[in-house]
Amino acid sequence: MNHDHHADDSNGHQSHHAHMAQDFRTRFFVSLALTIPILALSPAFKSLVGLGDMLRFSFEQYALLAFATAVFIYGGKPFLTGLRDELAKRSPGMMTLVGLAITVAYGYSAAVALGLPGKTFFWEAATLIVIMLLGHWIEMRSVMAASSALEKLAALLPSTAHRRSSGGDVEDVPVSDLAPGDEIIIKPGEKIPADGRITEGESSVNEAMITGESVPVGKSAGDDVIGGAVNGEGSLTVEVAKTGDDSYLSQVISLVRQAQDSKSRSQSLADRAALWLTIIAIASGTLTLLFWFGIAGRDFVFSLERTVTVMVITCPHALGLAIPLVAAVSTSIAAQHGFLIRNRTAFEQARRIGAVLFDKTGTLTLGEFRVDAVYPVDGREEDDVLRLAASVEGHSEHPIAKGIAATAEERGITPASPQNFEAIKGKGARATVDGAEVAVVSPGYLEEQDIDPAQHLPQEALDHEGTIVHVLVDGQPAGAIALADAVRETARPAIQKLQSMGIKCMMITGDNDKTAYNVAHETGLDDYFSEVLPDRKADKVKKVQDKGIVTAMVGDGINDAPALAQADVGIAIGAGTDVAMETADLVLVKSNPGDVPAIINLAHSTRRKMLQNIFWATAYNALAIPLAAGVLAPWGIVLNPATGAVLMSLSTVIVAINARLLRISPASA
Repeated sequence: MNHDHHADDSNGHQSHHAHMAQDFRTRFFVSLALTIPILALSPAFKSLVGLGDMLRFSFEQYALLAFATAVFIYGGKPFLTGLRDELAKRSPGMMTLVGLAITVAYGYSAAVALGLPGKTFFWEAATLIVIMLLGHWIEMRSVMAASSALEKLAALLPSTAHRRSSGGDVEDVPVSDLAPGDEIIIKPGEKIPADGRITEGESSVNEAMITGESVPVGKSAGDDVIGGAVNGEGSLTVEVAKTGDDSYLSQVISLVRQAQDSKSRSQSLADRAALWLTIIAIASGTLTLLFWFGIAGRDFVFSLERTVTVMVITCPHALGLAIPLVAAVSTSIAAQHGFLIRNRTAFEQARRIGAVLFDKTGTLTLGEFRVDAVYPVDGREEDDVLRLAASVEGHSEHPIAKGIAATAEERGITPASPQNFEAIKGKGARATVDGAEVAVVSPGYLEEQDIDPAQHLPQEALDHEGTIVHVLVDGQPAGAIALADAVRETARPAIQKLQSMGIKCMMITGDNDKTAYNVAHETGLDDYFSEVLPDRKADKVKKVQDKGIVTAMVGDGINDAPALAQADVGIAIGAGTDVAMETADLVLVKSNPGDVPAIINLAHSTRRKMLQNIFWATAYNALAIPLAAGVLAPWGIVLNPATGAVLMSLSTVIVAINARLLRISPASA
């Protein structure tokens, strides 16, 4: 199989989810439109809202039956199918309860409409169907968004490659046609289409989107390259080593899919509560019918009315809203505080987080170089050395060059206009500045020129653990500039806050150990893992999870996608890549690590509200069921189905009000 297979497979997943989301959306709007006349015609609903005998006409019951039948068959189909499937698996849950409630309410109401003495419950069944269709539509939209992350990964590879034939000619072919042993040409600025080994040429290759290493890596003959990385200024000839499912990027895609699929099997809190409510509803309804008809000897209509009242009062309007309403309010609060919730189950897990693993580049750091120190020689001033370097690098797009230029601008240093600019492949650049030849070069260039930096630089510069470039004027050392990836100002306070909450903070990075140590020391991390490639990042997350610790991963790049998906809670920095955001459960819009403890606090507050609502939705009904069953009938107190519907509606109102009270508890509470 080849790379195109992954695109086709992810498109298939996406098409399936899109179809399901569209199906729920259509059923929701059609059922909503049909429910309006049901409400207008239902005697119980009109009495509830004070309309009394308004809108009455002949054959009203048959019109109600027609509209209700349409909603029951068309809108209720997903739940009736779910009822059948859950019972077949002997795993009753929300679908069983919803399917049972609408079936009992509709079936009895249809019998009443056709002549059986009693009350109809068409509006209760219709509104329940509409609410549940809306919830499932929203859920499928979330699933669809998560699946599109695989498309973004597949799109990293170019669609064509420049393949050299045995005769030496170069032809453009689809990437899917490449095979191990083929020779391909990668021009400056192009994406590398497949894993392989360089046979000719040298260049710098930007692998940040794949490995997380922020500095472009110098490559020459004999070095390996990864498909999806971006070639720099040189032209490369590469012998293809791996394609299709064997390629590095395809393995990353597989890791993301596996983690996402395993996460989708999580069961929601609402389903667990629905299981108990289902048991209560079925048992109470059955016992009620058996008692009144079989033991007490009452007539069947009275017995059935008691049973239907029990089913209606247990009708899960409140349970259907208990979590969605709190979810909607907490999502709004989260957005106001700068983070987006994409996966509700994972967000609820955030309250149990025991360890947070951060990516380095772009997460704890800005992902941009800044000058950390300047070491002038021959009596020069620091600003003079920085000015010369900025004059040469001012028009380059290389990350180191941009870092030097940005620091010079921040310090108010005005660079000169360079002449005769020339790039030194993989080693730096040179230009004429103020009449002198100025070169900004790597340590490797100094080695080639037999220049020993120890002869002119202080020991502090030689020991610096950041990235070093040297400035030469007419071939002689003028100074050195040390650069480092700037740590975010909010990183250390965020880590201190998390640690105060009893949460371990660690870092996973593709960078070298020295760089990782510096960032870990500066931010106060508990531990770190360096030189970790993406396929190993997910393993590091799993290693922490295997200790029984609920783990969060915070990252920003495609290289973090498998780890984000593997984590119990995946958190993407908003300034990162689309695939990181779409693989993650939560997105920090402001790219602020300080939002991580705020997420955990909001998760705690949200959990409390959900438990309160679920307790009310279940306990209220459980307490009302004996009344509906007729436990006080010997004393002349009997609830009819209409009164049961009012009590059921009251529980829904209380749940809704309680959900809105979450606004009183801010994210920082």
